[in-house]
Amino acid sequence: MLRSSLPPLASIRVFEAAARHGNFTAAASELGMTQAAVSYQIKILEERVGAPLFYRQARGVSLSPVGEALAQQASAALDALADAFEQAKGETQGTLAISSVPTFATYVLAQRLGRFQMAHPQIAVRIDVSESLVDFQTSGFDVAVRTGYGDWPGLVAHKLIDLSFTPMLSPALARSVGGVRTPRDLLKLPLIAQADPAWAHWFEAAGVKDVDLTEGPHHPLGPQVLEVQAVMADQAVALLTPAFFAEALALGKLVRPFEVTYEDGEAYWLVYPQSHRNAPKIKAFRLWLQGEMEAF
Repeated sequence: MLRSSLPPLASIRVFEAAARHGNFTAAASELGMTQAAVSYQIKILEERVGAPLFYRQARGVSLSPVGEALAQQASAALDALADAFEQAKGETQGTLAISSVPTFATYVLAQRLGRFQMAHPQIAVRIDVSESLVDFQTSGFDVAVRTGYGDWPGLVAHKLIDLSFTPMLSPALARSVGGVRTPRDLLKLPLIAQADPAWAHWFEAAGVKDVDLTEGPHHPLGPQVLEVQAVMADQAVALLTPAFFAEALALGKLVRPFEVTYEDGEAYWLVYPQSHRNAPKIKAFRLWLQGEMEAF
């Protein structure tokens, strides 16, 4: 394969600069090298080529015929490489790829990303909704919104909002049992993921400590954005995060009977690789999202 015979790229860069300037000292100044280092890199190339690339003269250097031919090709190749790099750089810096868990994507990002794009029109946004953890090495995503405790090795994590839960239900379901006035009234109704320990913790926080919920279903329907659909369809009571459903509560589509909430330390986090922490598009998105969450 011809590429195996290529000399080091550093030598080619030095040769191209020296050929362009016709002077080793000027090339050294451009590249931030010493003149001796430039001479050494040229010597490496000449040994690989098997012929002199420059004629050394008292007042400087001039290209040999072999050097003249190589200089033209080297300059064109470096220009092509620079163009390819700038194109790749523009593609990666011009598009922000976001992976988000469904509930946060629905109730926060989808309703606000337009403001980010208006503030940063040079950044296109691509968002993917998934419960799966993103592998930043292979997925192509720049940032992700995850739930957890913020302790992912190799990632920078910024807390966005604490996960808190309280029972919510539809007005019609509440009326079906004559209203929900005490926490025990909830036990008359179907509870989504009843055997999930979160329910027991909530009832204990609400002062109900003698309830056994282990016989009911354990698994949730899915993310909160799905559970709330079952709730608004009068099917069951769910533990939901109040901040996401403020509008539905204000419109009377949901009922939050009690102020008591349960938290276990989990939160929504914006995460990205430590190696990308200085990327301008990531910094811009982080600052914007943190500002939005303060208002939220």
